[in-house]
Amino acid sequence: MFFFQEGFTYRNFLMDVLGIFFFVVWFWLLIVVFSDLFRRHDISGWIKAIWVIALIFFSYLAILAYLIFQGRGMAERNVQQAQQARDELRRVVGFSVADEIQKLDGLKKAGSISDAEFARLRARLVSDGGGALAA
Repeated sequence: MFFFQEGFTYRNFLMDVLGIFFFVVWFWLLIVVFSDLFRRHDISGWIKAIWVIALIFFSYLAILAYLIFQGRGMAERNVQQAQQARDELRRVVGFSVADEIQKLDGLKKAGSISDAEFARLRARLVSDGGGALAA
């Protein structure tokens, strides 16, 4: 009640901004955790239901627990999803290593890249199918 008696002050403004910031971060983390939870295929529906109940009733603690215990798995699933999206885009667009090597050769002939850069980029294309260049 002390803050309300002061009226509109800089301290009240900062407290309001801080409160809004924490609410936005909490809401964003809640969405991230829910999306990761329902994207998972390695746990059963019952475990997902328990996590959902925990997230509803003990949201701050449950978000913190999920990030601590499942943080590495979340990162791995995000990388896997990005790789699948990249592969799907390549399939739709028609990416081929031969086309990329031809483009690199054109850049080398134009003088945009050196012979060493050409060799390095060509080796990356050949070794992993272009995933390193597209990233």
